[in-house]
Amino acid sequence: MTHGLEPTEEYDGSITVRLLDDDDGMKEFDCSSYERAIELVRANQHSVTAAKIIDRDDDVVFTSVEMDIDDWESAWKREKRRLSVHVEAYDCPYDSVSCFADDLCVQCQIDAVREQY
Repeated sequence: MTHGLEPTEEYDGSITVRLLDDDDGMKEFDCSSYERAIELVRANQHSVTAAKIIDRDDDVVFTSVEMDIDDWESAWKREKRRLSVHVEAYDCPYDSVSCFADDLCVQCQIDAVREQY
């Protein structure tokens, strides 16, 4: 019932949660977001020996043996917020307030093309 409006992005579920249990072995779950991975760890952390979150590069970013999920989630949210507001400093020669290093104004774009030739 979306009337032709389909999602424009698909997510590959490349964040993995590994639940390790001495008795039951290992279970892996693919998650569509860190939020979902955190929920899964929180729901299972007391019933398994160790819970791990593995990122898209196969790096272990959280392990319940060394960290508390609430502390890790707070640090993750802080870093996410910090990265979302970080803008590289750029001094526009045309004094355009909407000109940034990764999103140049039209005049700076023209200058960049001219410099290539």
